Order: sequence, then C-alpha cells, then structure tokens
Amino acid sequence: MNSPHQPLADRLRPQKIGEFVGQKHLVGRGKIIATLLRQDKIPSLIFWGPPGSGKTTLAKIIASETKSHFEFYSAVEVGVNEIKKVVQESKGRLEETGQRTILCIDEIHRWNKAQQAYLLPHVEDGTIILIGATTENPSFELIGPLLSRSKVLTLDRLDERDIAEIVTRALKDGQKGLGEYKATINKEALKLLLEASNGDARTVLNALEIATNLTKPKQGKRLITLEKITQALGSKKLLYDKTGEEHYNTISAFIKSLRGSDADAAVYWLARMLEAGEDPEFIARRMVILASEDIGNADPKALPLAVAAFDAVRFVGLPEAALNLAHAATYLATTPKSNASYMALKRAKADVKSTLNEPVPLHLRNPVTDLMKGVGYGKGYKYAHEFPGGFVKQQFLPDKLKGRKYYEPKNIGYERYIKEHLEKLHGK
Repeated sequence: MNSPHQPLADRLRPQKIGEFVGQKHLVGRGKIIATLLRQDKIPSLIFWGPPGSGKTTLAKIIASETKSHFEFYSAVEVGVNEIKKVVQESKGRLEETGQRTILCIDEIHRWNKAQQAYLLPHVEDGTIILIGATTENPSFELIGPLLSRSKVLTLDRLDERDIAEIVTRALKDGQKGLGEYKATINKEALKLLLEASNGDARTVLNALEIATNLTKPKQGKRLITLEKITQALGSKKLLYDKTGEEHYNTISAFIKSLRGSDADAAVYWLARMLEAGEDPEFIARRMVILASEDIGNADPKALPLAVAAFDAVRFVGLPEAALNLAHAATYLATTPKSNASYMALKRAKADVKSTLNEPVPLHLRNPVTDLMKGVGYGKGYKYAHEFPGGFVKQQFLPDKLKGRKYYEPKNIGYERYIKEHLEKLHGK
C-alpha cells in the first residue's frame, strides 16, 4: 500500500515487468530477465548501472514475480551480523515452505572483501539468491569469487524517450502519481527536465513533484513552466566520481580526443572534468604524458608546452588555470602526432627483458684506470666530432643486438626532418 507521504518516485515504482520502462535489452520479449522469469530460474545477479536506471526496481519485480521472499538492505547500513540472521531465516524458510529468498544489497561495492566473502557459501548452495546493485564497475569493486558465482547485467542510462514516458505516466496516474492535480508541463519545461535528468528517473520524478507543488492551480489545473522546473532542479550536478568509473571514463575520452586530433571534443571533456571538480593537476599531468607518448618528435614544442601548462596550473590555480589547460589541450589536439618514441621504448624494453645483462661493448666503456685501459676499455672508440659532419658509423648496441632498430621516425611534422637526416647519415 502506497502512503501519500512517500516520494513520487517510490509511489510510482513499477510492480510488474510489463510496467517497467527502459532496459529493453534485459526485459524485452525473449531477453534474459524475461526468459529467467518465465523459466523461474533466477541466479544470483549483479546489476551495474547509473543512478535511477531501475536496478532496485528490477530486483523487487523479480522477487515479486518469482514469489520469493525479498530482503533489501543498503550496504552502508548493514553488516555481517544482520546478514547472518537473514541467512538463518532463509534456510528455515527454504526447508519449511520451499520459498526462496532474494537478498538485494544496494551499493554492494561499499562492502569490504570480508563482508563480500561471507556471502559466497550461501550464494553457492542456493540458500540465498543475491542481487547486488552498484554504480561502480564490478570488475574493480567486487571480489572475483563472488563475481564468478553471479551474472553481471549492465543497465543503460535511460534515454529521453524513456524519461518522457515516465513523466507522462506520473502526470496522468490519479492513484499513485500526480493525476489529481490535473497538471501539464509545457515544452520548454519538459525539455529542460529531460536534459537535466542524466538518465535518472528518480531525479526527474522528484523534480516533477516539487515543481507541481510550486505551481499554483488555475481553474483547477496546473501548468508546470520552465521557471518552476528550474527551481525544482536547483543546482544540476554532473555524474562524476573522482575515484570511480566516471573519472576513468572521462579522462579516457579526453586523452583519446587529443590523440585523435579533435580539439572540440577535447575541450568538451576538459570542461566536463573541471565542472565536476576534477583535480586540474591530474589533467595537466596526463597531457604531459601524452605530449611524449602520442606527439613526440613530430612536434618537439609539445612537451615543453604541456609542462608549462602544468606549471601554470600550480602557479595560477583555478578558475583562471582552466584557460591554461584549454590552451594546452587545443594545441596538443591540433599538432602532428607520432608515437615513434613510445614504440621505440617499448621495443627496447622487450629486448632488455629477453636478453637481460648484455655486456657493454669494450670500445664504449670509459677507461677510468690504467688497468681498464690495459684490458681494452675505450679501444677503437671514434669521437664523432673529429669526423666531417660530426658523425661516424660505429656500433653502439651490445653484440647480440647489433643492427636492431627501435626508433623509426614517421614522415609527420618535424619528425619528417629527423627521418630524412637519419637516412642521410646512414646512407639510405
């Protein structure tokens, strides 16, 4: 029974799979959840998805449609002692009536390894069916044995059509929704609501309920305007966690945009990170790395510019340092690219590991003492500046690696001139 004091998002929560909005890849006809429900064979599941995408709702629907006993806990509010009680009751229930128990742990990523490990034998023997809900990547946050005993299902962020359908339902439903207010929403207000949702149905419904209450009725009806939705939304927040999945996803998009020479995308991801409160020095450090890894000698000015941007961030600080970061990002995105230096190091490291301690050729060793000189240290070494052009051919690699090529400059940017110079020196 819904209470009038419950938030709209809770009152409107779907009770059956047919009422569920979104996640068609999971709940659509013939898809995995629909199939498991039809077969009544629900394994332990991990729902991974953004806030408001329906993780908890799906867990409750599964429990209802399989006629299982349902226990719901937030990981931040429950420990092993409470779960031990659930396990004991589950065993008794299973033995006496055959009814299974679904244990839903919201934010399961917040449990430590010991807490997660406690569930293993009870999941394995079927005492409980675990449904864990998480916004964080399970590969990083959950222990391997628990993952191997569960099926991970990824929920997508709800798209604008899904959110619009939820809004329509909320406004029309006279029992659980806002139908009694005879409320409508104008196009501008709906557009803002959809754009600000971040695919989060709960955020949308909370804002819609507040906006409805803020709107004065006229002739028994309420028209929700842009102003009321703006007030209800308050300060919009970006979905971002500086230590979690979105942190890594966003910096990855930024670096790949720089590497792919898309200055517009690079500036967008930069702005996203700054708006969400990312550490500007972290962004600057990543650009310093990229300057050598992805640009290198194609533009020798890239590295000093990236380092200058890092220094500027420390010297100036936000918010003005955002200009320094944008300056560097647009330069790095638009300058010629080469990973030749990176690949040279990679090839050389592979040979170092495979050959280990190859001796330095005698002619390259410095004869510091007479004894060293007597056994051949430095013998035959050719001093480059004594030859025309400051160059003379001689062996610099260990004997086993003689002739190896690691650095292969590309015909791009300044590296084109390096390539031509090396070819001239070596007679190619």
